[in-house]
Amino acid sequence: MDAIKFYNRYTGEIEVEQIYGERSLRWAHETGLGRLALKAFLTKPWLSALYGKRMNRAQSRDMIAPMIEEYGLDVSEFRDDPSDFEHFNAFFYRKLKPEARPIDDAADSVVFPADGRHFLIPELNNGANFFLKGKRFDIDSLFDDSELANRFRGGSLVISRLCPVDYHRFHFPVSGIYQSLSTLPGPLYSVNPIALFMKPDSLWTNHRHVSLVTGKDGLDVGVVEIGATLVGGIHPTARTGAVEKGDEKGYFSFGGSCVVTVWPRDRIHFADDLIKQSSQGVELYAKMGDKLGMIS
Repeated sequence: MDAIKFYNRYTGEIEVEQIYGERSLRWAHETGLGRLALKAFLTKPWLSALYGKRMNRAQSRDMIAPMIEEYGLDVSEFRDDPSDFEHFNAFFYRKLKPEARPIDDAADSVVFPADGRHFLIPELNNGANFFLKGKRFDIDSLFDDSELANRFRGGSLVISRLCPVDYHRFHFPVSGIYQSLSTLPGPLYSVNPIALFMKPDSLWTNHRHVSLVTGKDGLDVGVVEIGATLVGGIHPTARTGAVEKGDEKGYFSFGGSCVVTVWPRDRIHFADDLIKQSSQGVELYAKMGDKLGMIS
């Protein structure tokens, strides 16, 4: 697979993704030996747990400064000074200053749940021209609940893909009543397009946490956090009950990861740039709290 390109909402330009660990990622998914290693052990939860322990050691702090420099992270957004992180994982799931991620305050807006590269599948009954290669997104498997899946039959779905360099806390896209429904075990395949090109069903078979938010006028929004290679840790922090748009919902431990939001049919008018770029098979980069669309 060639370089991964995305559309940056803030620059108005198509940009090339700077992939953390690209050489290892391509080896694992684009070579015969690498694919054997994937099946044998790279996607196993025990490996992610072991690596997570390594990222919790004090020695892992030495990885923080090089990552900030190489990927040009804006430390002025951090709530804490980089020197205060006790290990790499603390840096990875860092908190930001509230003003760094303002929440769109339009009464009827819905917002992106996380920083990342976002892709809209506007009609779940049809395939998409992205890494899904025309394959339908299997919401029955995603939810592992046919009754819940039926609520969204014919609806829309937004894949919000986080890279290792991104802010790794996820938030509520709408205000409403939050229900945590299930945590589903599964492997931990990568959710990078290089990997999804080979195995798109990782989005609905990986380890994941399923929840539901019921918002204004009975608007149901399915929210699923998906673990990935070296990201076995999905950590919900919100309590069930009433939540506000933009409230923190939880965070991921080290690695790339993904949040999927599922929307009922004809209830959301999605942002024009999200519609346009997704229709061309291109992800849209936008930050948590920015407008994803408007309630119809």
